[in-house]
Amino acid sequence: MSQQTPGKKRGLTRPIEVVRAELLKDPETKRIADAVGMKLEDYVELVLDYAQDKDKEPELNVVSDEQAKAAGFPVHSVEEVGEFFVAAAKGELPGMGNPFAKSEFEKSTSHAGKPSLDPEVKPGPKTGESKAVNPDLLDQVKKGGGGPRG
Repeated sequence: MSQQTPGKKRGLTRPIEVVRAELLKDPETKRIADAVGMKLEDYVELVLDYAQDKDKEPELNVVSDEQAKAAGFPVHSVEEVGEFFVAAAKGELPGMGNPFAKSEFEKSTSHAGKPSLDPEVKPGPKTGESKAVNPDLLDQVKKGGGGPRG
């Protein structure tokens, strides 16, 4: 078992310059920096600060609305914060894109053989599907049998 010496930082295994360059080029990093309202360079430095010291805990400062306003931070109402979380859960925040677009679900007027969210639309037969019923198969279904076994 290996033990770490107290005070030794656990962090990056690659050179910090390489990681910094990768983060600055990464479009996802830029999107996150924009979403949290930081300059890309400042956000990357913050990420690197935590990446270099895995034991470092994030800071949380609780201040009054008046102190936040005086420091130049926007102050939001409880309703606005609630709307933000609902929008985040729905994937509607700027830069998140539409998560449902990935499903490739199309609402179409042609529903032949396709599932529909409209309860009034009854799916028709699939292309190439025979409407004729095999009487032997129907007889087996009625009897609950699966055909000859053996």
